[in-house]
Amino acid sequence: MQGIGIGESDFKGLRIRDNYYIDKTMYIKDIIDNESRVILVTRPRRFGKTLNMSMLKYYFDYKQKDNKELFEGLKIMNQDEKYTSKLGYYPVIYLTLKDVQDRNYENMLLDMKTAMLNMYKEHRYLLDSDKIYPEEKARITDILFAREDESVLKNSVRDLSEYLNRHYDKPVILLVDEYDVPLQNAYVEGYYDEAVKFFKTFYGVTFKDNPYLEKTVLTGVSRVAKESIFSGANNFKVFTVLDNEFADDFGITEEEMNKVIQDFEIEDEKEEIKKWYDGYTIGDVEGIYNPWSILNYLTDRKLIQYWVNTSSNDLIKLVLKNSSTIKEKIERLLKDEEIEVPINLETVIVGIENNEDNIWGLMLGTGYLKVTEVVNLAEHIYKVKLPNYEIKLLFQQIINDWFRNKVIGNDLRSILKDLVTLNMEEYEEKFKILVKEMFSYMDVGENTAENFYHAFVLGMLVGLKDTHYVNSNRESGIGRYDIMLEPKEKNGNSFIMEFKVYKQDKEKTIEETIENAKKQIEEKGYEQNLRERGFKNITKMVYAFKGKEVKMEVY
Repeated sequence: MQGIGIGESDFKGLRIRDNYYIDKTMYIKDIIDNESRVILVTRPRRFGKTLNMSMLKYYFDYKQKDNKELFEGLKIMNQDEKYTSKLGYYPVIYLTLKDVQDRNYENMLLDMKTAMLNMYKEHRYLLDSDKIYPEEKARITDILFAREDESVLKNSVRDLSEYLNRHYDKPVILLVDEYDVPLQNAYVEGYYDEAVKFFKTFYGVTFKDNPYLEKTVLTGVSRVAKESIFSGANNFKVFTVLDNEFADDFGITEEEMNKVIQDFEIEDEKEEIKKWYDGYTIGDVEGIYNPWSILNYLTDRKLIQYWVNTSSNDLIKLVLKNSSTIKEKIERLLKDEEIEVPINLETVIVGIENNEDNIWGLMLGTGYLKVTEVVNLAEHIYKVKLPNYEIKLLFQQIINDWFRNKVIGNDLRSILKDLVTLNMEEYEEKFKILVKEMFSYMDVGENTAENFYHAFVLGMLVGLKDTHYVNSNRESGIGRYDIMLEPKEKNGNSFIMEFKVYKQDKEKTIEETIENAKKQIEEKGYEQNLRERGFKNITKMVYAFKGKEVKMEVY
């Protein structure tokens, strides 16, 4: 069996080592067929963007024209001459901005100089070219020693495209990977306005009326609003997760995943893998798996969070923490519901936490949601849900962090220990204290209270993920329970939890609310699923809420 190249983003290195490779070379054909001069493809992080960019570089680059063996046996080599003739045909500029993310503007400029140094280093042969003028060689030398001024820095990509065009007498392919990293980081760190001013000039000079470029391909996680940095770009086309173009060029499709399952002989784990890492939709292509998580699973054979731990998720956490308008909808998502939201994928980062359209657009584009239905295309209204269990755990952890940051003097680990050891008096007392403190933090309306408590308990239970499975709003018997806590060891304690909010027009007392919840558990047969799978130690819990008052019954 071929090895797994975890974290390998260099196409040549992966092919030389004969690592397992899911053939995405038809992306080359799709790029050639696309008539746009500037193409931006946005996809979630760790979805194969950098590897695909590296593949484009090795395919198109004139300096790599002897690399035919890298593509032997792959789909692109079965295409006609329109495509195969482009192998090693163009001079290529490859720029990655993934490391341009520092704590202030001055350091960002230093990071940009390093990025330009690495870009120019691949073309230092131009210093020996008789087609490059002495003053141009002096600028190249300054960049190679990172001593250029800000003006030269802003013009560095355009200048290099001119040099390469003259040296080879051919138009240039420009590849820019992780184009949006500097701007997202600048917003988190507080120097966004300075960064935007720089990149508006940088990209304007690079793209506007640049006669030396054949085609430009950019990749990133989000689609930054065009007026922010691309106002000078002509023939600029963006392809997001809502577009069919390039839909199957990133991620692992259902067909590809079936081959992976067969190649690695993991048919018995298919359903659990699907639950954890499947669920993405790009354009009309459904059932796309997260490639980073799948590759790590194939290496470790553990069903754990891989993708969400590759980044600090800083921007998402910042947006969610500061936005009171979407918390109720997050709680519904955690109950595995679909919600209807406005989506703007042209992200305007400044003030994003105050614009719901941009918040949902950012979450969709960055891989935290998937579209299940187009409600109103003209008004950009969609139904969305969480794609898989890995993402669900992340949101539970984010909610848990909200609470942990606000609750003082209460040890959640202690509360969870009381729960799983059936020390219910202590558990109920501590839970009531948490509820009172959380009401002072969260704006919990009458219509959202049940979702709030549901989400709160889900967030708490994340602390048990190593010993228990936490299931929410799934079918059992003839209904859907709120939460089922299932121990990984059959002889452990399992729990069925139901949440009810006292409704004055339907119930006389909160005790009647409890009785109605207990009746629902029994009539719907929520424990049936556990019994059928051999669990015997089942505890049923009812949480009833009336304003700040909480009552609990365990039986």
